[in-house]
Amino acid sequence: MAQDARPLVEGKYLEYLDKPLVREENTICYGDINNDKCILILEIMSFKKVGDKELPKDVLIQVIDSKDPTKILKQGKKEGLHDAFTMGLVWLDMALKAAK
Repeated sequence: MAQDARPLVEGKYLEYLDKPLVREENTICYGDINNDKCILILEIMSFKKVGDKELPKDVLIQVIDSKDPTKILKQGKKEGLHDAFTMGLVWLDMALKAAK
């Protein structure tokens, strides 16, 4: 059996509901890539200025197969990070239940 070519990242992660939540630049990954059949990816596509801060505006939501990241199981778009993450959590939960 071929070994997974992706290197493991060492260190501690922020966790939400006992799953890793990792952000790199404009991409947020949520889920356990080694133990879950699928994970949630949030891609911040644009920002809006509120006062002196920039907040995520358009967010692409994807539930992907954790073993084949090119396989998108569900995809959509929401305005605002909170709404996108909330919808993504529901989609991820449904996908994980269906995968069992």
